[in-house]
Amino acid sequence: MQQTRLDTDRIRAARRVIDPVFLGTPLYRCEALEPGLGCAVSIKLETANPVRSFKGRGTEVVASLLAEHGPRAVVCASAGNLGQALAWSGRGRGLDVTVVASRFATAAKLDRIRALGAGLELVDGDHELARERAAEIARYEGIRLVEDSLDIETCEGAATIGLELVEAREQAEQAKQTGPAGLAEVAEPAEPAGTAPPFDAVLIALGGGALATGVGHVLKALAPGVEVICVQPLGAPAMTRSWRGRRVVTTDSTDTIADGVAGRRPIPAVLDDLLLVADDAVLVQEASIVAGMRMLLDHAGLVVEPSAALGIAAILEDRDRFAGRHVVTIVCGSNVDGDAYRRWVGAAALPHRA
Repeated sequence: MQQTRLDTDRIRAARRVIDPVFLGTPLYRCEALEPGLGCAVSIKLETANPVRSFKGRGTEVVASLLAEHGPRAVVCASAGNLGQALAWSGRGRGLDVTVVASRFATAAKLDRIRALGAGLELVDGDHELARERAAEIARYEGIRLVEDSLDIETCEGAATIGLELVEAREQAEQAKQTGPAGLAEVAEPAEPAGTAPPFDAVLIALGGGALATGVGHVLKALAPGVEVICVQPLGAPAMTRSWRGRRVVTTDSTDTIADGVAGRRPIPAVLDDLLLVADDAVLVQEASIVAGMRMLLDHAGLVVEPSAALGIAAILEDRDRFAGRHVVTIVCGSNVDGDAYRRWVGAAALPHRA
């Protein structure tokens, strides 16, 4: 494999500085989803942590380095999840964190950023305007700008998910080759009901690219036979179009409920990495995202934000491609506004606030 900006040894080292609350997340086969999808599906659940998304893995790496060597004040732009994660990681290490976000961002995410003690500045525009403002603050105040996906620590923190996936796959392969007593058998053992072969594809939400390049790097380095498939909304297609065209393609606007992946201007260095690790990048419709959210609620008991349902949406839109396969989907976040969730998924989906 050609070299990405990421380094597998650094990714292994990242696990030693990330708070264990973000590590060893559940990976389990969800049989209840399978009749509606036509394939074996395992969920890698990245929402059972203090910030309810995978972003804490990357911000832990960033904050640990800053606490040891860097400036004590940092600023980032965020659609909500990165800001929460940086606020959480920074608070525990005595960092002064400022988050710039769109005033149209999910209110629940903004409230949580404030609650975690970060300064919050809102801009009258989308995430790209927030990125510009965060860079301006960093220049003017002389503080550290944390830029998701461009800062390699955010990618390598996310890449620790890939290490966990590879380790689980290796264990599944070993279990398949050994008998109940752990001894290799001559004949192929019969598979017990409810089992599936080791996964052969991973579906990854694609936004700025930290998750996709991080997990993709590890899979291509350590399990190259696994297909890495990135999924993005049709209403926010910039990175997918860039991947397909092998050059940066920007868009003038976005139109999707999946705010966590709604970027318009891909970062060239991140695209270069993505071109090396992604086997495919697909676009899905809003109706499929909502259907995926509903399936995860009804059949897995999971309340997720739209970005976390992109993998299920991809299967729904191309069942033939995944038929008979074992697919992992990374459920990457659950920071969703209750009222919006009820509108999307159904009025009875969640109890109303008092």
